[in-house]
Amino acid sequence: QVQFVESGGGSVQPGGSLRLTCTTTGTIFSRFFSIHGIGWYRQVPGKQRELVATIKERGRPNYADSVKGRFTISRDPRKNEVDLQMNRLNPEDTAVYYCNAAAKIFDSWGQGTQVTVSS
Repeated sequence: QVQFVESGGGSVQPGGSLRLTCTTTGTIFSRFFSIHGIGWYRQVPGKQRELVATIKERGRPNYADSVKGRFTISRDPRKNEVDLQMNRLNPEDTAVYYCNAAAKIFDSWGQGTQVTVSS
């Protein structure tokens, strides 16, 4: 069964940057990515998990309006991972960030990685 592993979170001041990394276990990442793509999601306590960005084998990445122009999702074919570069972070970006498939969500969510933006 596929498991998602997120890393790279931390605490930054407003305007700062972080780079998150998503990989998988229990499956061949390249094959999984070619079929399902990868999406980054985030959740704050008391709110529903929301989509941040997705990337698939074909087509262009998609972004939530709130992060367009600030976040970049990418996949290096040489690496078994998908990254989320987050620039110009603001306090509203504070959340636990998760990765999963881009569309067909799997129940096996990872532990996520905490991103905290505060002064």
